Amino acid sequence: MPNPDHVRLRPVAEKDLDLLERLHEDPAELGELGFFGHRNPGQLRRQWAEHGFLTAQGGRLTIAGDDDRFIGEVQWHEVFQGPASPCWNIGVSLLTAERGKGYGKHAQRRLVEYLFAHTKVNRVEAGTEVTNIAEQRALEWAGFTHEGVLRGACFRAGAWRDMVMYSVLRAEVVTEA
Repeated sequence: MPNPDHVRLRPVAEKDLDLLERLHEDPAELGELGFFGHRNPGQLRRQWAEHGFLTAQGGRLTIAGDDDRFIGEVQWHEVFQGPASPCWNIGVSLLTAERGKGYGKHAQRRLVEYLFAHTKVNRVEAGTEVTNIAEQRALEWAGFTHEGVLRGACFRAGAWRDMVMYSVLRAEVVTEA
């Protein structure tokens, strides 16, 4: 298992773009739970060139090991649970060869700490398919609380699938600036 001190988040660099595209465009790399159909080729590079994947409404950061190699990415986007109540919805994607080593849970925990340290939101949430037990365990390890099941909320591979929703609140996390 990786040492959490060796899992870090950093802005996406140009050197990461080939692996990031592979992570988002290659059905074999995405795996059963990650492929949602083909997307706009080149879109990730255009977004990176435009704003480096960091905006007021969300972003992406590279998950890097102690040797600075690309392991995957975390991302977040703004959602509203009330008319004036923004929160972040987060996700994680790891290269196939890096899954099952603990990188995802450490990266999600670091992302939560980062978002609470640098933004004003009170809530960070994440959802995953009910069959994705590994991600549910990772979210619980990272401090998220299971909230419930969203029935028929995600369309993938020709079927509507149930999602499990998790959240963590600002008061539940100690942040380091």
